[in-house]
Amino acid sequence: MSARLPSWAWVTGLTTGAIAVVAVLGVQADQGTKPVAATTGPKATATADPKPSAAPSKKPTTPAVPADSGTGRRIVYSLGQKRVWLVDASDAARHSFPVWPGTVAPDPGSYAIGTRTEATTGSDGVPVEHIMYFAQKSGVFVAFSNAVDGSSPPPADPGAQTGGIRVAKQDGKALWTFGTAGTTVHVVE
Repeated sequence: MSARLPSWAWVTGLTTGAIAVVAVLGVQADQGTKPVAATTGPKATATADPKPSAAPSKKPTTPAVPADSGTGRRIVYSLGQKRVWLVDASDAARHSFPVWPGTVAPDPGSYAIGTRTEATTGSDGVPVEHIMYFAQKSGVFVAFSNAVDGSSPPPADPGAQTGGIRVAKQDGKALWTFGTAGTTVHVVE
């Protein structure tokens, strides 16, 4: 005769087995990645608001052309700001850019572009182009130019007498086009 288990034993056995299976599955799940419930609702990716939510990026402002820098079509060079402005006949600045001056600075005043040379080697040994001479001080010629390779000059030896005012390559092209022979260069503090 076979022994028969009471029904409560079967239920207990099935429950114990189910708990064991759930425990094994729980351990396996703990070893993998776990899903994380979202704590906030979904965010909208578009808006019906016709106005942009972020302020548009502002273009960097160019400093104003210095006062007392003359009138009419001219090149303005500020010694203190180390900056040049190309000013049209209506006194509007058409282009402005920073410069790297040499060790000899021209005195404030009005000059004119004289000799223009397409390319040569600067006093620092760097090949330069778009050279536009406009002043002379203490036997040193002062001119705008840009390095052919587009580099900025290293700091000049304070004992060296250099009159080159170096500009970036793209600014050198703009200056060369604007500054024809006879163009006024007004130097301000």
